[in-house]
Amino acid sequence: MRILVVEDEPGISGFLKQGLEEESYLVDIAENGQIGLQMALTGVYDLLLLDWMLPIRNGLEVCREFRRQFSDTPVIFLTAKDTVDETITGLQCGANDYIKKPFHFEELLERIRVQLRTRGGTEEKYTLGPIVLFTGRHMVLKNEVEVQLTQKEFALLEYLMKNKNKVCRRTQIIEEVWDIHFDYNTGVIDVFMNSLRKKLQFNTNEDYIQTVRGVGYIAKDL
Repeated sequence: MRILVVEDEPGISGFLKQGLEEESYLVDIAENGQIGLQMALTGVYDLLLLDWMLPIRNGLEVCREFRRQFSDTPVIFLTAKDTVDETITGLQCGANDYIKKPFHFEELLERIRVQLRTRGGTEEKYTLGPIVLFTGRHMVLKNEVEVQLTQKEFALLEYLMKNKNKVCRRTQIIEEVWDIHFDYNTGVIDVFMNSLRKKLQFNTNEDYIQTVRGVGYIAKDL
């Protein structure tokens, strides 16, 4: 998931970028409204975090212009504007949510998750042995017990389950899950795969995700 943060205060934008990337989101920063709008209109973002008081073009202008072309991409205002009238104005211009500064990062994360789940629309369901993955709810069950995964672990498992019974090459995984399209050390996949297997508590008889040595991985029912 890729998020655009439009924020002119470097301390706040840097804090958001670090925190969101630790949650495995892909984050771009725009330091004024004009650049933010230009970046947003490329259509590559799953969600916008938008300040109100921005140089060149303010957040309201950015949101209104963005909404003319993108009706369903979530926009969350993150601003010091805190009166009821200002909140209503922000929502009326097309924002999906409104968070007042200062804010708790965990609350922001949950609001982002809610918006991304809502945008998901029709939910898809994938199965792999006793594992069931629901895309819309961002939920994974094993033997009907929920397994808590990070954003990136979920994305990795979803990709493997979508391509069940197919060998997923490491270069394909790094491109599709990590959105990296250049020569990169794919060893990071192994780290996340080990964590994923531990959380799914695979025993010796549950080789649902197999390593294809020198190539990648394959998910398949036993």
